[in-house]
Amino acid sequence: MNGSLCSAMFDHAFTQVVSSLRRSFESALLQRQAVEERFQVDVFLGDLSFETSYGLPGEQRPARIRVDVSLDWPTWSQTALRSWTIGEEPDELPEVLAEVAFRVQGLASRPDVDAIGAVVPPALPLLAEDVLERSGPTIEERHGEPDGEAGDGGGSDGNGEHDGIEYAIEVDYEGSSTLDERFLADPDAIDLALAPLGRLVASILVRLADLPLDFRPPRPADD
Repeated sequence: MNGSLCSAMFDHAFTQVVSSLRRSFESALLQRQAVEERFQVDVFLGDLSFETSYGLPGEQRPARIRVDVSLDWPTWSQTALRSWTIGEEPDELPEVLAEVAFRVQGLASRPDVDAIGAVVPPALPLLAEDVLERSGPTIEERHGEPDGEAGDGGGSDGNGEHDGIEYAIEVDYEGSSTLDERFLADPDAIDLALAPLGRLVASILVRLADLPLDFRPPRPADD
């Protein structure tokens, strides 16, 4: 198979999904966290993966509230696409595996799980009828130097209760979407199918930002 046809098949499927996802998020006025974006190829297995992060406009760097997206294109999906392209009937239609994680970090106190759970939906739509299912939230604690010793302005509540501890909470969605013939035959259909996702993600980030969250003051390195 010549290189131009192989390249066209990648452009026709996985890279089209990546491009459509970017357009969806950027049309919703979300800002990409450039240093977080990666496109990787597993040279042993042949799998492709894409990772990116977006935040609300005007967020500090790194963003305190952001969404991380990971897309995976396994080798068997490329094989199925190749079969479809040359007119054969594949055993299974190609799939894109996806993970979307909403992350709130830089917190001075343990976050209210119920408050976070109230503003994130139980599932996210991806392509057509396929949805990403939500898993339970994960809370992280990072222990470091007390604020007074680090020279960044003292404790978050004035009595040292939270000094040296930084919290984060993450809510993950996972699933897959099948690229059926309507998407394989018309790449513009992927654009239309993914367009609502950017608006939904933006609204969730806004609702998270509206919560009365207890953030630590920015460290000098974050400015």
